[in-house]
Amino acid sequence: MAKPQAKAARATIRPARTGILPSQAIQRLIDAGEVKLAEPLLPNQLQPASLDLRLGTIAYRVRASFLPGPNEKVSDKLNDLQLHTISLSQGAVLETGCVYVVPLLESVALASDVSAATNPKSSTGRLDVFTRVIADGVSSFDQIPAGYSGPLFAEICPQTFPVVLRKGSRLSQIRFRAGSNGEVKVAENIALSVDLIGDKDGLVGYRAKRNTGVVDVDVVGSCPVLDYWEPIHVRANKRLILDPDEFYILASKEAVHVPPTQAAEMVPFNPLVGEFRVHYAGFFDPGFGHKEAGGEGSKAVLEVRSHKVPFILEDGQVIGRLIYEELTERPELLYGRDLSSHYQAQGLKLSKHFK
Repeated sequence: MAKPQAKAARATIRPARTGILPSQAIQRLIDAGEVKLAEPLLPNQLQPASLDLRLGTIAYRVRASFLPGPNEKVSDKLNDLQLHTISLSQGAVLETGCVYVVPLLESVALASDVSAATNPKSSTGRLDVFTRVIADGVSSFDQIPAGYSGPLFAEICPQTFPVVLRKGSRLSQIRFRAGSNGEVKVAENIALSVDLIGDKDGLVGYRAKRNTGVVDVDVVGSCPVLDYWEPIHVRANKRLILDPDEFYILASKEAVHVPPTQAAEMVPFNPLVGEFRVHYAGFFDPGFGHKEAGGEGSKAVLEVRSHKVPFILEDGQVIGRLIYEELTERPELLYGRDLSSHYQAQGLKLSKHFK
């Protein structure tokens, strides 16, 4: 009797169509053991169409970033590449320019028709903490193929600010897609441009300072803005020259609206234009910018870095595209309405850590 009951329980979580799984479907994955938690789910860990991933107890300082080869375990690579280990049990500082790998408290045992993708949380991107998820035998970052069963690991490299992390800190989120091949079913494709006119005071953005104090990723409003950021105001020519390897926070001209039945992801406008990178944290939950969820007028905040050469941004220049995907069903949670969402109804806004 046990096997038929297990099959029946598993069958009830299968979505009726392809698309991104909403919060209640993710909860069903957890209940069925397809998403495994080393510790109980936190009250605000489940988002409208994603799940926050939590750091485990040990950070491995490694010589360089890496990907495991086919049939190769991340733990085996760590044994070869680690320089030393750092306990996160009581919190620890991760230094800029160093690469760390941390086993996550969440793992997966996905069915053959469910895949997953990960990305940094908004606050992580706005701190210029470069992070991505790796998995055993998977030769690409932030992609978990359908049918994968095993642990997940976060690769972390603070770029500008040293950060304090601890067990349970949440830098990344995972979303799940139903469909035999993990195919993206695009509902809409919208261009986004950069705003270099700014607010009523002409503030268009911020450039990160170097050699600052640490930022505790779990503490809200603890860091004075001017200790970490240089404000940037509108210029007469409405352009901004990006200095190589400096980090900027800018905003889109357009207000972003994500309906309750869709999710969106920001991708480069043209991948062949390699002079600068925009938006480390490119996922927008259902309800972001939605009027009924208190988000009317929400702009996309842009995390911008130029590579190797100075690059000129002009006001109104297209810098990215929003790709909208359908959800398999309307989520029971909405961004802003049902959660303590720091970036709903935002304009130009730094991460929640700055006061």
